[in-house]
Amino acid sequence: MNLHHDTIVLGAGPAGLQLGYYLQRDRRDYQILERGTGPGSFFEVYPRHRQLISINKVHTGSNDPELKLRHDWNSLLTDDYSLTLAQFTHDFFPSANALRQYLAAFAQRFKLGIHYHTHIHKVSRETDGFCLEVNDGRRYTCRQLIVATGLSLPFIPSIPGIELTENYEHVSVEPQDFVNQRVLIIGKGNSAFETADNLIPTAAVIHLVSPEPIEFAWKTHFVGDLRAVNNNLLDTYQLKSQNAVLDAETVGIRQLPDSRFAAQFKYQHAEGEEEELIYDRVLCCTGFRFDSSIFDASAQPELAICDKFPRLTCQWESTNQPGMYFIGTVMQMRDYKQTTSGFIHGFRYNIQAFNKLWAEKHHAVPCPFCEVAFEAKELTAKLLSRVNGSSALWQQQSFLGDVLVVQPSGRVHYYEGLPVAYARERFIDNDQRCFVLTLEFGSAAADEDPFKVNRIRRDNVAQAAASQFLHPAIREYENNQLVSEHHIIEDLEAIWQEPEHIEPLLNYLQDRIATSL
Repeated sequence: MNLHHDTIVLGAGPAGLQLGYYLQRDRRDYQILERGTGPGSFFEVYPRHRQLISINKVHTGSNDPELKLRHDWNSLLTDDYSLTLAQFTHDFFPSANALRQYLAAFAQRFKLGIHYHTHIHKVSRETDGFCLEVNDGRRYTCRQLIVATGLSLPFIPSIPGIELTENYEHVSVEPQDFVNQRVLIIGKGNSAFETADNLIPTAAVIHLVSPEPIEFAWKTHFVGDLRAVNNNLLDTYQLKSQNAVLDAETVGIRQLPDSRFAAQFKYQHAEGEEEELIYDRVLCCTGFRFDSSIFDASAQPELAICDKFPRLTCQWESTNQPGMYFIGTVMQMRDYKQTTSGFIHGFRYNIQAFNKLWAEKHHAVPCPFCEVAFEAKELTAKLLSRVNGSSALWQQQSFLGDVLVVQPSGRVHYYEGLPVAYARERFIDNDQRCFVLTLEFGSAAADEDPFKVNRIRRDNVAQAAASQFLHPAIREYENNQLVSEHHIIEDLEAIWQEPEHIEPLLNYLQDRIATSL
């Protein structure tokens, strides 16, 4: 049986459902194909210990649904926000089961076109698009293929003897299975620490190892780095309770005659010392990668970053497969370890932007904008309303921005929430005069303690560019050059509506507008 749709979306996880909402709303000819029995099948298994690290802050002191999304990292975007995860759980760190319930309700509420039990085993390119072959003999064809399958395969490092380890996806989650054992965990990310935290009460010794030191999310602002909710083991390490974190290369692993394991390490911070240690169990918790095995040679996307992700353009299109797009956690290839594209609260806004750019490219629907007068007071009001109200700019700091394109008519075309890289390609590189508004963190020194930062006084607006916490920045481009820049000084509660925020911005805009008269 041959079935054709203009657009096919592979995967009914959060990304597939988010895009499906827009495709259904806009009455596109589409179909979502999902191999599982329901939405969000990844979360049926992961995380293994069932607690998400994406927050669900229900009580924010605000009734504004847009502002509440700044602290709701799991709900998908809709036009009325009538369905959120809070209707299924009030847990600050919700369970994966609650997320699956929410995703199922979302798919049903918005009547998304999803075929379940559809296991694609081959994707190939045809003259006018793509062909997808299903295990049961069905064939789907489409003009545009949008892949939302996430990172579904374990990432296995190249270590001699790595095949002797137990992988995160299969290792027991029962602490009693590790009583009095010496355990080595390869990896220092959240899956490794989540696993270690579970074993603290029962294991005799727990060591975590990787060549690089731990990166803390509260320091880097990257939510994929180690989160405080998972780092109890660090107390046990620093307070002398047998556990340890090793900055070392694992040179190799071998099995001993008594079924234990010997791991050879070369330390990074001990003058290159090498040491062999003995363990009862060795676990591999080193994250996930994109599975490209279903794509034949004609449709194989180019990969990037240790082959973990498909290589993407600024519109999230494959760099070598025109018409093949990628959404969801793989979108982080464009801002790897910089912002939140690898998580629902980041990629939901990427998908919102993607839908605008994709509809313009393939359906001749112009990317939406509003017109604003090129006048300082009106622009000031508009910019401040966005930084005080937008959740997209808040969640996707420095990556998504509002773009103000100055027209010869003396008006401004105001585009909301576009990728900054796309704005450069479309507007800045084409010598259009424009301003780009983002929210961004300051650049603290790499070894600086973020809890000991010397802040600038809130009335010291001349030093606003030195703000360390999240704050607004406006940059002006003309003739493909950065010609001016203005920062709005940071605010404790991230509300920019005081004179120290308004007056410098107004003066800046008056000055820049005057240069064009």
